[in-house]
Amino acid sequence: MSNAPVDQGRRRFLTIATSVVGGVGAVGAAVPFIASWNPSEKAKQAGAAVSADISKLEPGQLIRVEWRGKPVWIVKRPQAMLDALANHEDKLRDPESAVAQQPAYAQNRYRSKKPEIFVAVGICTHLGCSPTYLPSDFSAQVEGVTSGFFCPCHGSKFDMAGRVFQSVPAPSNLMVPPYMYIDDNTILIGEDEGAA
Repeated sequence: MSNAPVDQGRRRFLTIATSVVGGVGAVGAAVPFIASWNPSEKAKQAGAAVSADISKLEPGQLIRVEWRGKPVWIVKRPQAMLDALANHEDKLRDPESAVAQQPAYAQNRYRSKKPEIFVAVGICTHLGCSPTYLPSDFSAQVEGVTSGFFCPCHGSKFDMAGRVFQSVPAPSNLMVPPYMYIDDNTILIGEDEGAA
């Protein structure tokens, strides 16, 4: 051991320098670590809104688009389908759409912004199967109802507004996602005018 006097200035300089280098290293390690918490580009795209062209949609036709990994149905309902929606409301579990399965603007008999265009997530509210669209032979499932959606997995039945019939396993109506019309021929699914 040396009995030489300790240079306090040098000691202070080394302590400060070591602290600064350690702090820079900690920030350098923390920035990429925190950045890794952000969703990837693939995840951002999977949750992004999707547009659908409905310009060629014929009356009674259903098209499918994918939004957030789920099938979304878009159906152009002819006037006869719309008129029939009032004829079987006594057979429905939630005819007024009281359970929040749709945005406020779709809480009506048609469950849509424009009566002729129906937009819904095509997943049964029972166990997540995908019901089958029966545009003209649904009466085998529900007497007196010509069109609807039938889930063959467990027998759940929905009308052309996605409203669930009584006495089936599905507890609620089909979900209506948020959506908006960009123009008369394009729907943006996943966003609406009220979104910030």
